[in-house]
Amino acid sequence: MKIAFVGKGGSGKTTLSSLFIRHLAAQRAHVVAVDADINQHLGTALGLDEDEAAALPAMGAHLPLIKDYLRGTNPRIASAETMIKTTPPGEGSRLLRVREDNPVYDACARTVRLDDGEIRLMATGPFTESDLGVACYHSKVGAVELCLNHLVDGPDEYVVVDMTAGSDSFASGMFTRFDMTFLVAEPTRKGVSVYRQYKEYARDFGVSLKVVGNKVQGEDDLEFLREQVGEDLLVAVGHSDWVRAMEKGRPPRFGLLEESNLAALRTLQDAAGASYGRRDWERYTQQMVHFHLKNAESWGNAKTGADLAAQIDPAFVLGERRLEAGAPQPA
Repeated sequence: MKIAFVGKGGSGKTTLSSLFIRHLAAQRAHVVAVDADINQHLGTALGLDEDEAAALPAMGAHLPLIKDYLRGTNPRIASAETMIKTTPPGEGSRLLRVREDNPVYDACARTVRLDDGEIRLMATGPFTESDLGVACYHSKVGAVELCLNHLVDGPDEYVVVDMTAGSDSFASGMFTRFDMTFLVAEPTRKGVSVYRQYKEYARDFGVSLKVVGNKVQGEDDLEFLREQVGEDLLVAVGHSDWVRAMEKGRPPRFGLLEESNLAALRTLQDAAGASYGRRDWERYTQQMVHFHLKNAESWGNAKTGADLAAQIDPAFVLGERRLEAGAPQPA
């Protein structure tokens, strides 16, 4: 299942996404974690030192390889150069699986060993000084969106994405790629402002959205969140000595995380699992096509010099049946 963590800058979304990833790893779950934030901190939150985190390969730098691999033998895509971030798969496209080995993971993913398991970690790459005035961060996140469009995941597999702060993910269709979006909100007016934006944007696309209250210090904070977000409030997290030690670079074993916070992580997992059970693969594919057509018309056709609408395979529906042993993949 595909899970996004979003929220205002400073809300604690990276910390909570890293705790959730550790929780899944402790259960020996198969996890691909993606740092898609403009400020790349997920690696250090998962225990990497600064040098190790800085050495993570940037997905954006490997976009030509990603496009060439995913294109496969799809006859509707004339060349990898005509693929954009919203290009959907069709017959002949290569699909990604969480558990497999492939050239995309070889180039872009690194194994991170945690206390009770290991995960694959990928990163878009930071927005650097050389990007100023010539690039936007959405071009880097486009590598993540393209991979999500071609990824087939099962109910016991997890792709956890730490998204960029605020509502920037609505600049593309990536916000529809997730079974569950956890919005991390502090109990303040600014803390819930991003929630209102997400709720409004996501309304017409059936996006499953739940709020995780963070830095909740008492009943008054909890009541404020209930008033502001209503039934979308899933769970609240308070102070954690374990997190404070982790932020100092000296985390205890994950099994020593406070029981109340472990219970909150279990609640997140249950909510994500329930949402995955409602996934409609046909609608999921239709949304992919919808945003591809929008991007093709607004900028993609002009940039590539191709009619990108022709890339759409009308008979193709992404789905778990393509995980079956008999499902063909190009060599």
